[in-house]
This record gives sequence, C-alpha cells and structure tokens, in this order.
Amino acid sequence: MTSLGPHAGFILASYGAVALILGGLVLTILRDHAAQKRALAALEERGAGRRPIKDSAP
Repeated sequence: MTSLGPHAGFILASYGAVALILGGLVLTILRDHAAQKRALAALEERGAGRRPIKDSAP
C-alpha cells in the first residue's frame, strides 16, 4: 500500500465504488433484458407479430 502513497485509502475506495457501480449497472441491464424478452414473448403469444421489413429501394 505504500506504493500508492498517502492517498491509498481514497484510491482503493474509489476503485471499489466504481466496481460496485459498474456491477450494479450490469445487473440492471441483464434484468431489463430478461424483462424485455418476456414482454416480447407475451406479445408474440397474443398474436402481435413483427412487421415485415419493406424494401425501400426502387
């Protein structure tokens, strides 16, 4: 820890905070992705299919 100097506690706390925040963001994204997949599956089950892609080229 002496190689980090007198601010070692602040540096390590900052890295820890960033790791927690990024971990929370990843978990939030994964949970939202799963919820969106469930919602899409429910819509498709009710018959709301996806629109076909129309070719806009003349």
